[in-house]
Amino acid sequence: MTTFAELGLSDAVLAAVDHLGYTEPTPVQAQAIPLVLQGRDIIAAAKTGTGKTAAFSLPSLDILARAERKKAPAMLVITPTRELAMQIQEVCQTIARTRGLRVANVVGGVKIEPQIDRLARGVDVLIATPGRLIDLMNQKAVDLSQVQVLVLDMGFLPSVRRIVEATPKSRQTLLFSATIDKGVLDQVDAMLNDPAIVQIAAKGETADTVEQYIAHVPHTLKPDLL
Repeated sequence: MTTFAELGLSDAVLAAVDHLGYTEPTPVQAQAIPLVLQGRDIIAAAKTGTGKTAAFSLPSLDILARAERKKAPAMLVITPTRELAMQIQEVCQTIARTRGLRVANVVGGVKIEPQIDRLARGVDVLIATPGRLIDLMNQKAVDLSQVQVLVLDMGFLPSVRRIVEATPKSRQTLLFSATIDKGVLDQVDAMLNDPAIVQIAAKGETADTVEQYIAHVPHTLKPDLL
């Protein structure tokens, strides 16, 4: 069985692995981490709940150089929801502490002013939802011209095109999703440079550790059920 140490991670990041409670790499981590450390662009598909966040955050933060300018993150992670952004931030912060990197998220549904202030103080790793990030771009509160690593933690959304175009062509781009079909590949092809493909799961599969069930209720009762 492959260990995290055998994947090429530094001792500092291996300490974060222990703190996070990971014992051995999942298949997507075992395949993706060495490729990310090599600087390759990646398109990776793996079941929900199989450790995709660690698959990109462990190697990326291991080799990331600190941001040189305020408001100009070195790594940008785009994710579709506030909840996912918070989950990714929690993992990234644990890893970032071992390397002295600064992590922040910018999401909708909360006041934008504190986020503007946070960006002005400087951030190395920025996790963002597309709508709020575009709002900040419109206000010139964030500069994406220094992004070294761009992670798209989703299937493709048209709203990220403007964001991608604001980042340097020299960036490393990592696309992680539960499912990636030909339609997605056709849309993201121009964004990536000779990407490696990591295909762990078939379309629509979910990890065995995730419990799923259906509750048939009228639409009006869904909030009460949640």
